[in-house]
Amino acid sequence: MAELFQFELVSPERQLLSEQVAEVVVPGTEGEFGVLKNHSPFMSTIKPGILKVRKDGGAWDEYFVRGGFADVAQGGLTVLAEQAIPVTEIKKEQLDQAIQNAEEDVADAKDDDTKQKAEMTVSQLKDVAEALKAA
Repeated sequence: MAELFQFELVSPERQLLSEQVAEVVVPGTEGEFGVLKNHSPFMSTIKPGILKVRKDGGAWDEYFVRGGFADVAQGGLTVLAEQAIPVTEIKKEQLDQAIQNAEEDVADAKDDDTKQKAEMTVSQLKDVAEALKAA
């Protein structure tokens, strides 16, 4: 039996999760990282991707997250995401629309910095689309 810790997943719209879990895998901007009970404290920004949560039963729940940060503290893990949606609720059309919007942002970019950020968003959203196809 895995040791459990408190996990909170919060987006501006709602709190998606607040419960005891065994493990969480977060898409950090510096790479994916896993959190188990008693993980050493740290903070990380998160990139668009799939956040995976394993409850005590062993099955993984997946959430699409975009932007925000993860805070690993003594009390557990809190993820504050700009957007968080259960993967089961994602419609392919929504993701396609988000990619199209991001591609338009690239085309409309007035300077290199804005264009680079928009291109990164397009790339990350396409990675998510690929991950969902594989799921």
